[in-house]
Amino acid sequence: MKIYAVGGAIRDTLMGLPVHDIDYVVVGSSVEEMIAQGYRPVGKDFPVFLHPETQAEYALARTERKTGKGYKGFMFYADPTVTLEQDLERRDLTINAMAQEVDEDGRWMGPILDPYNGQEDLASKIFRNVSDAFAEDPLRLLRIARFAARFPEFTVAPETMDALQAIVQSNELSALSAERIWQELARGFTSNKPMRMLQVLLDTGAAKMLLPSALTANLAKEVYREDLMAHLHAVDSRLEDRCAVLLMHLPANEIRSWAECVKMPNEVRDFSAIFSELNLMIEKMIRTAGGAYQAVDVLAWFNRADVWRKPDRGHALLKVAQQIGLPVAALIDAMQKAQALNTADIIAGVPAEDRANGESIRSAVDVARLSTIAAALNR
Repeated sequence: MKIYAVGGAIRDTLMGLPVHDIDYVVVGSSVEEMIAQGYRPVGKDFPVFLHPETQAEYALARTERKTGKGYKGFMFYADPTVTLEQDLERRDLTINAMAQEVDEDGRWMGPILDPYNGQEDLASKIFRNVSDAFAEDPLRLLRIARFAARFPEFTVAPETMDALQAIVQSNELSALSAERIWQELARGFTSNKPMRMLQVLLDTGAAKMLLPSALTANLAKEVYREDLMAHLHAVDSRLEDRCAVLLMHLPANEIRSWAECVKMPNEVRDFSAIFSELNLMIEKMIRTAGGAYQAVDVLAWFNRADVWRKPDRGHALLKVAQQIGLPVAALIDAMQKAQALNTADIIAGVPAEDRANGESIRSAVDVARLSTIAAALNR
């Protein structure tokens, strides 16, 4: 029985990056032996165990065979006779198919075992699939797209691009769950260069299956891609901010429709939809004579964004707009002044006989806010 650290931990160590999670593979053991040594089985699809002390995951070396559609359509075979090289062969990229032995104290020892030349591809900054079985797993397309965003200096090997395009043509992407698609997209959106992920999706033909159709059409335009790249670079890496910029030219109803398809979290969906409405209001302002905001439009957007009960969200939305160069200084000033109004004083000014009427109260508050916004915009 031998234990190896494998995959991303070896890759990141060679790249001088921090290692957060370590995958372990156990060669020459069995389910019975692992349990006898105190490991707790947790794997549903294949034998994975938790270390009795560290609770780290250890998987038995295994091979796999495609038996159905999607990334779950595989039959796994784990046996003491499965070699490390056989286990590494089923992995996606050569740079993720390296290993190093681990001693009894958990220390890595000996040479890096690299049967598929991952170190050479790492030095050349190339994403290259380990074997032809790569194209059998549709999830790998999203993983490569995400890796492209995380490691933007890497290029995709021609044969690997062919395999990715084959995944799209096979329609295997339709077998992926919405939750898994979103998980991979979200990680790419918050990576160093999210445009690299989008470019991989475009180059493979996957964009038309995974992204909103209007966004895919826009991404086909070079000028649009350049502007989007600059905007994504300008904002923080927070998921809400990146998605808001990515979807800002889509109508809110299309954003909500796509959000349902990929199971986007509600807070990300709402932030993006409200930001697109802000962008629409700004475009309307720019088109009008004099380029001035209309107080009634601004109040309607403030109400839509609920800047009264969620002031932090209102600030975050306008901050994103400011970061990408949209003219929102007047909106920030108007929002701050309207938020500073004392609603108790406004209510006190409502005739006593109308104070029990919710509509009268709302109307009085709106009038006061509208007046304050108009004064701020006309400064």
